[in-house]
Formats: sequence, structure tokens, C-alpha cells
Amino acid sequence: MQKRPPGELTPADTEKQGGIMDEESLQTDGSGRSFIPAELQPPHSKYSQWKFKLFRVRSMEKAPLPGETQTEQGALLGLPPPAAPDVELGCNVGPGSVMKLCLGGKSKENVEGPGQRVDMKLQEMDTHMTHLRGLCRLCGLVLRKVKGPVHEVHGALDEVSRGALRKMGCKFTSWPEVIQKVFKVEVTDDTESVHPLSFCHRCWMAAIRGGGVCSFSRTRVPEWKPHSSLCHLCSPRKASFQRTGKKRRKTIPRAQSLAKKTKGEHGESIAVGERRALRPFGDRHHSPALRGWRKSSLQREQWMRNITRCQKDHLSTKLISDKLPVDFVFSFTCLVCDHLLSDPVQSPCGHLFCRGCIIKYNHVLGPHCPGCNLPCAADDLSPPAKAFLSALHSLPLLCPQGECGEQVRLDSFKAHCLDHELGRHQGSRQPAELDGYLLANKGGRPRQHLLSLTRRAQKHRLKDLKNQVRLFADKEEGGDLKSVCLTLFLLALRSGNEHRQADELEAMMQGRGFGLHPAVCLAIRVNTFLSCSQYHKMYRTVKATSGRQIFQPLHTLRAAEKELLPGFHQFEWQPALKNVSASCNVGIINGLSGFASSVDDSPADTITRRFRYDVALVSALKDLEEDIMEGLRDSGMEDSACTSGFNVMIKECCDGMGDVSEKHGGGPVVPEKAVRFSFTVMSVSILADDGKEEVAIFTEPKPNSELSCKPLCLTFVDESDHETLTAVLGPIIAERKAMKESRLILSIGGLLRSFRFHFRGTGYDEKMVREMEGLEASGSSYICTLCDSSRAEASQNMVLHSITRSHDENLERYEIWRTNPFSESAEELRDRVKGVSAKPFMETQPTLDALHCDIGNATEFYKIFQDEIGEVFQKANPSREERRSWRAALDKQLRKKMKLKPVMRMNGNYARRLMTLEAVEAVCELVPSEERREALRELMRLYLQMKPVWRSTCPAKECPDQLCRYSFNSQHFADLLSSTFKYRYNGKITNYLHKTLAHVPEIIERDGSIGAWASEGNESANKLFRRFRKMNARQSKAYELEDVLKHHWLYTSKYLQKFMEAHKDSAKALQATIDPVETQDDEDASLELNDF
Repeated sequence: MQKRPPGELTPADTEKQGGIMDEESLQTDGSGRSFIPAELQPPHSKYSQWKFKLFRVRSMEKAPLPGETQTEQGALLGLPPPAAPDVELGCNVGPGSVMKLCLGGKSKENVEGPGQRVDMKLQEMDTHMTHLRGLCRLCGLVLRKVKGPVHEVHGALDEVSRGALRKMGCKFTSWPEVIQKVFKVEVTDDTESVHPLSFCHRCWMAAIRGGGVCSFSRTRVPEWKPHSSLCHLCSPRKASFQRTGKKRRKTIPRAQSLAKKTKGEHGESIAVGERRALRPFGDRHHSPALRGWRKSSLQREQWMRNITRCQKDHLSTKLISDKLPVDFVFSFTCLVCDHLLSDPVQSPCGHLFCRGCIIKYNHVLGPHCPGCNLPCAADDLSPPAKAFLSALHSLPLLCPQGECGEQVRLDSFKAHCLDHELGRHQGSRQPAELDGYLLANKGGRPRQHLLSLTRRAQKHRLKDLKNQVRLFADKEEGGDLKSVCLTLFLLALRSGNEHRQADELEAMMQGRGFGLHPAVCLAIRVNTFLSCSQYHKMYRTVKATSGRQIFQPLHTLRAAEKELLPGFHQFEWQPALKNVSASCNVGIINGLSGFASSVDDSPADTITRRFRYDVALVSALKDLEEDIMEGLRDSGMEDSACTSGFNVMIKECCDGMGDVSEKHGGGPVVPEKAVRFSFTVMSVSILADDGKEEVAIFTEPKPNSELSCKPLCLTFVDESDHETLTAVLGPIIAERKAMKESRLILSIGGLLRSFRFHFRGTGYDEKMVREMEGLEASGSSYICTLCDSSRAEASQNMVLHSITRSHDENLERYEIWRTNPFSESAEELRDRVKGVSAKPFMETQPTLDALHCDIGNATEFYKIFQDEIGEVFQKANPSREERRSWRAALDKQLRKKMKLKPVMRMNGNYARRLMTLEAVEAVCELVPSEERREALRELMRLYLQMKPVWRSTCPAKECPDQLCRYSFNSQHFADLLSSTFKYRYNGKITNYLHKTLAHVPEIIERDGSIGAWASEGNESANKLFRRFRKMNARQSKAYELEDVLKHHWLYTSKYLQKFMEAHKDSAKALQATIDPVETQDDEDASLELNDF
């Protein structure tokens, strides 16, 4: 049997209808379906009732149907309009045609009415927005399930968040900027109907831990979508069905029951337009359906008020003074907000709205007309006719001021209210809701838009404005016309709520862009020791995978390097430096300039690269510019008054790095040993207002760190090669001597300021001091570089010595050694000059190097332990085999008890572990005599009380008790060495033990500290040389040395360190963000991210 379409009538059905019309009188559509004309269709036919009972179709409120305008005759009679002739049946039956079939040829709009369908849509949107207000914008969690306060997405940073981010180098002031950097999400275009407006405290912690620039969490930001019929917020899936695997029963919603009407009711309703149904006057018996309609209309008004938010901008219809007809007033009312039309626009279907209201309405509920549900996009809107606008502007409004009571036209209503505000009329200020309403009616021929003019016409029109802006820029901003114009444009974008374009402009003005700052990329490259090829590979990979240029290309990094390397800033010396060029743009230079002519015209077997000393100091001071200005503010000094009297203390270090041989690199055959000369800015001070006392405005917090030790010169040379070392460091000494006699003029904080430099060469070990001061090697009988004592004199009197040597005295003694004016023998001449055998070429500060002192004393205690194990005090001359066995027993015991592995050469880490009471107890287990054990314990106890005095940065604050008892402890220590351990110190003593016992109190009294002036920072940088050399493997050793010097300087930059400070706890922050403390209800609190 052939299956008929559901809407086709059979012959039997035709006969049931009385056979009134034959086939010719029936109208037929394109699909062959015939139906009775709407004019002859009774209000409730048996056919439509039977069809409605047969098909129970779910309601279509969530999917708006295109409305069909009623004909004038049908509207007056209350009859449904004829069906659309383009309805197709079959497999592609649309929802509109299905509803027409189910309702007996009627459309859903005619049954329910467009107002009721819009109200249901608004109710759904209100419920959807209520759900959104309880969720986190970034992670999707329910806010009430997460502990901690709730933060606004579009709000400004509070004091706590701003302070935490400011410490990490982040200068953002609002949360949208932080969220864009941390979570890579643009939130400035969020709308309340689609996106939540708050985020939870857990996401706040992730943003703070990332320093405002990156994220260590695995937070996956959901993709928020507009409300639809399949919205998972309004109809979420039940987790129980997903866990157990039960099949969810698909419930069929009941069809919306239609209100039954009596026969007398069909003629009572009068259709006015398509929006309101007015009952005849005098009928005061309202049905329950009418009371429900009134309640829903109030709810609809509240929903519309939440969407448009135009109560303060648009005028109410209650201000109309005359009693005009209701239909006439309704024609000037916005169908969205029920206010008087403001900037009216007309839809293609002929309805009128406020421009702002219809745009917000379409954005929330979709592009359709609120009156008839026809498609209505923003591009389809057009201004109404001029006749209508003139009628609108001529509406008489009553002034809301109580004492005024004047009738004012709508187009002059704003000016009238402003007159009240300015005092031209009596009365108080107008209400706040009238401030934003302004109608512009200039009249005449409209002027061309500014952008449509030629460039010459644009200049002519903006001539006066340009002159005013230029005068303002010259007067207030130092002539920076570009910044003033960009700031005006930025403010205009912000006022127009075009925040995305404003953020792009602000990022361009601040040099940030959408990717990382070039300085951040440079800090990442330097601190992770990435070569050029490795960084470029990372840059291309991230760009290809993310589709964004997060990292900057190499050429931008090289541009950022120029500002941080020496040779970029301008400066001046007064008076000019002697024998030093006045050029400021000097970068890395060859350290052998003029070397061949100074040493017998023979080429040097070395490669050296260095910065000019004065240029490097200028770059170091500019790197500390923020710290210097902050110190001035903290000390309460006037910034503009502090332009002179600055004193800068410089610590100099020079040390050999040992064997640095590598397989790569070509060039001349040079020694595989290297020497580095570096300096550290220890402090910057300024004379107080009285001119008598110096106030420290900057003090290096970590003077012994490799991050504060800036390299000045790198050379491939053996540190024992006196001639080559003298020639390489000679120009540095000449520049330093010239800078002592001059002062530097440099711009700091926008003002020219003068600086004087004071140099202290304290970061040298024993070997380097003897090399620079022209003394004999450390095995000489003149054991001290501070006094003239011989080894025998120092062993007899271990404590009572004073500092007598100086650089000038060593020069005089060298002249005596060179000329021998008294014609003495070699021994007599050597005794006269006290061990000076070469010309001193660099002035050093007579002090003690704390690091090497600790290592030298640990070496001596290591030998004392061996002697006590073998009881050398009872044996005269032990054999070499016995000493080896004692050493093996000591190493085995230390490995067993202290986990100390034997080393070929004593180092700082081994020395710190060895010089402890725990190590002495382990050694005492191998010492047979109890008396000797007590002597060892006492010796170590005294040493540990003396050690903090020369190791601490400021002993007067850190260890005042040990400082006061140092002389007593040193005397007791010397008594033990000369009595109990006399077998080892009979007529001899080591260099560092002599300095420890005899010269520490005098140095502390003179300099205030020994540990702060040590060479530990320079020693720690030895490993950096090897890492940077591997990072910059080049074919030529000369270029390789330049790269190492450049990247080592960038590694010590305070500017780059501030960017990396935010990542110092990266591993801990990453772990805390990945595994946060979960609450009990987290399983119920989280939404399914896949559903978004």
C-alpha cells in the first residue's frame, strides 16, 4: 500500500467535510498537499483536534521559528493566517512545518503568541546567567566549592596581588592583562550571557605563582559557548549514569497544554499590532490566565532591564506631558526596553528599537526581531523616515524638576536639564538617569567624515586641534607629541569599550606586544645556556605548535643585548682620563693592543678579550639605576638635590681557572689555562646634607655570588707567567689609576650625577697576590704577604704581628733588589728586601682571602688527623708507606661516617664538611690515646669559634661574641699548637694559619669585614666559563672568547635577574599547581570540560 504524507487528505475525509468543495476549488501546494482556506476554517475543527492528539511533539521554545505576519482581516477576526505555500513534506520536514501539521495548519506563534515565546526565552537566559555567576571563568569549578575569596575577571588588581606581582617584576594593573599573559585567554570581550565574570582563588594562586607572565599549572580553560537547547549548564548530565553505565531513559516532555476558550471568548480579544491584546473596557472579571500574563510581563521587564541596562540613559514614557493615545505612544516606544526611542533604528519587518538595546538583545538572544521573530541582524537595521524622526523630536515632555513644571520638546530636553544644573533656572540638579541622554540635531548639509577626506583636507580641519596638542606636549610632556596623541587614542578606545584594540595599542606603546618581552627571552636563553641554534629551534617549534610568536627571534635578542652590554650609554669624565680615549661606544676589544711593541717585538702566545674598564663601570652603574633611585627614596633624600658626592666601592678579583682545554676551536697554539679579571660593585654611598657623614644607598646583598661578579677580561694564559700576565693586565691598571684621579658624569634617574670610584683588590688567592706584588712563591721563608715575618719568627710568636707591607714599599724594595746599592751578597740582599724578587705591577689590598684561608686550614687539619692516627708525636721520621696507610685509614673512616669521598685536591665543599665536630668525632675513633682525642676536640672547638669572624659578611652584627673573644681564642689555639702539637710546629707554620692567628683582628678593625671581600664569587664563576664555552662553540677561539665574555656579562645583569626572580621556585610552584589540596566536594564541583 502506498504511504501517504501525514498532511494529505483521503477521499473519505473529503466526504466527511460535506463534499462542499470539489478538487478544483481546493488549493494545492507544491507537494500535492491540499487544505481548506483559512477564511473558511472554523476556530476548532475536529480534524485539527484529532491531529493534535495524535502527534505529541515537544515544545519548540528553545528554537525560534520565523514568524508569519497576520493579515489585517485575520488579525481583526482572531483567525490564524493561511499556511506558507513553500512547506515541503517528506524526509526533510522542518520544525516549522511539523508544528503546522501537528497544530492543524496553525503556526506556533499563532497558538502561543510571540510575547509568550520571548518570555520563555528570557527565562531560560536568566537561569543560564545565574548558573554562570557561580562558576570560575578559567577552570570551570563551582566557586562555592573552592576555598578562598572570589576575584573579578575585569577588575583591577588589589593591593595584595599588585604587591606580590610587583616583587616578581610584573607591572600590570588589571586582571585581564594578567589572565592574558598567564592563561593565554582574552577576557576583555567577555559578555555576561556567555562567560562567567569571576574566577576562583585557586586560579588566583596559579597566576601569582607564575609571576603574572607564565603559568605552571595544567589548568585547561573551558570554551564557553552561548546558550542553546543542548546547554550543559542548564541540563547537565548526571554523573551516576556515567559511572554505572546504565542507559538513561529518554523522557518525552509533555506537550504544552493550551488554554481552553469558550465560544464567546473568540470575539472579545482585539489584536493591536502584534504585541498586546487589549480586552474591551468595562470587563473587570479577569481570568487567571490574564493575571499570570501580568506577572510574566513584570518578569520579562526585569529580564530586559538586566540585558539592556539602559535605565540611566533612556527616558521613560511617563515624562510625556499630554495624554496621548496609547497606540500613538506605543509607536515611539522601544520594543526591547519600553523607553522612549533613543537613536532609533528600524528593522526590515518595520519595528523600531533603540540602537543600543537591539544590539544587546541580539547578542544575548540571537539575531531575530523581538516583535515578530523574523531574522534581524545588526547589518539589516536602518534609520527610520525623517517624518517619523521629526514627530519623535517634537514630543512634549514634562520637566522632572518639581519647581519647574515646564513642557520641553524631546530634542531640547537635555539642554533644558543642563540649564538646571548650571543654575540658569531655579531648582536643583536633574536626576542622574537623565545625564547620558543627548540628541544631536545639527541640521544643514552633513559634513564629510574625517577619514573620507584627503590628507590636505584632514590637516586643514584639524589645524587648530593640532596646534593645541603641540602646545600641550611642549609644555607638559617635553615635546613628546607622539605619546600624547597615542594616549588620547587609547583613552578614546577605552571610553568606547573597545578594550581589545586598546590593549593592543597599550602593548605596542609599552613595547610588550603579544609575545614575551625581548629581555625576558634573553634572560631565558642566558640562564638556560642555550646556543643560537638551540634557541632558534625552540622559537620555531613554539611558533609552529601554538600559532603565536611567543618567543622573540634572535635579531630582537641581539638588539636587547646592546642596551645591557658596555658601550651603549653616554658619559663623561672630568677631568678627561689620561691616555684613555673619550669615545663611549666601545664594546669588546682585543686585550693585546700594543702588546708586541712592549715585549721585545715578539708575538704573544695568548688570546685575550676585555671591556674597557671605565665603559664597563658605566654599564654596571646603569644596571643598578633602579636600586640607586630606590635607595635615595628610602633614605629620605631629595632626588633632584643629590647630583654630586656619590662614592662607589669596587672589589677586584683575579684568579686562574686551571685547565680549560676543549677539543673544538682553532687558531694559534695557546696555553690551555685561562685567567679571569672581574669586579663587583660593593656599595654606592652619598654624602649627607651636612657633608660629614656618608649614607649608603646601595649595598650588594650577595657580594660572594657569581651573579654579582662581572667579568672584565678573559685571557688564555698561565697565571704563573709573570711577563704575559703583566702585559695583559697593564692597560687595566693604567685605566684604573686614571679613574682614581677623575670623576664620572652619568645620567641616573634623568639627572646628571657625579661619581668617584674607590678600588680594593681583595679577591686574590695567595699565589696571585705574590704574583702581582712581586713576592717569592708561597714556599719561601717569608711566608706572609702582610708582614715581614719569616717562617721561624712566625712559629715562635704566632699571635703578635701587625701589617707592615704595602704596594709602595714593595716597589722601593724591588728597586733595591734591582740596583743592589749596598753591594751586598744574595742572602743579605734577599733579607733586606724581605722576599721581593720581581716588580709589583698591581696594587692589592693587604687582607686575607676567606675562601682560600678556609681551604688552607682544612688542608692542614687533614694532615694533623693523619699524624694523630699514626701517633707521630712518638715517632721521629715515619716512612712514606706508613703515611699512606694512615691516609687510607682516614679516608675510609670519613667515607664511612661522613659520606666524604676522597679528593685529589682540597676544595671548598670538602673543607666545609671536614671542619666540623662530627668529623673530629669520627677521627677520634682511630686515635688510640684519650689525651690526644681531647686535644683534637679542643683544637677544633677553638677553630669553629674563630671561623665565623673571617667568614661572615658583617661580623659586628652576625657574630659579636666571637669577635670579642677572638684574641683570647687565637692565643689559646696558638698555645695548643706550640705545646701539644709541637712535633709539627717546631720552627715552622703554614701561611694561612699564621694569617688566621695574627692578622684577622687588625683587618676587621680596618675594613669591617673579611668574608664580604673574598674571591668566592670569582671562584664560583669558573664553572660558568666552561658552560658558556660549550654553549658558544665556534671555529675560532678568539670569537669563542668574545661570546663567553658577552654572555657572562649578561648572566650577571641585575635587569635580567629580575625577570628570572619570578621563576626561582618554579619546580615547587609547578608541583603545587599540578597537585593542589583537593576539597571533598571537588568531584561534584568540577564541570565536564569536554562538554564545553
